[in-house]
Amino acid sequence: MSGTTAKYRELTQAVSTRLGELRSSTPEVMKAFNELGRAATAAGALDAKTKELIALALSVAVRCDPCIGFHTKSLVRLGATRQELDETLAVATYMGGGPSLMYAASAVAAFDEFAQPKAG
Repeated sequence: MSGTTAKYRELTQAVSTRLGELRSSTPEVMKAFNELGRAATAAGALDAKTKELIALALSVAVRCDPCIGFHTKSLVRLGATRQELDETLAVATYMGGGPSLMYAASAVAAFDEFAQPKAG
């Protein structure tokens, strides 16, 4: 699923449900992965928002729509600005060329979707 037509709230919810199934069948692996994520994104020399911006750039580079969804959702929660997002996506595009530019557009759509109040 790529492009600006993705519904990132729905996508991240569906992936979270599937990950729940993996948590049941491979609990130790999922626990270790979650601990790795917490350790990698904990504030240190770089703050949590900067680390999420890096994660988003990598998500764009590897063309992972679910990753784009999860990291833009976190960036909205962490108070990232649209300018911070756009500059991160500019660097990702510089490093990844045209394919990264296409996924940068997806990241903009995801950010805008998560920045809007949840319907219902």
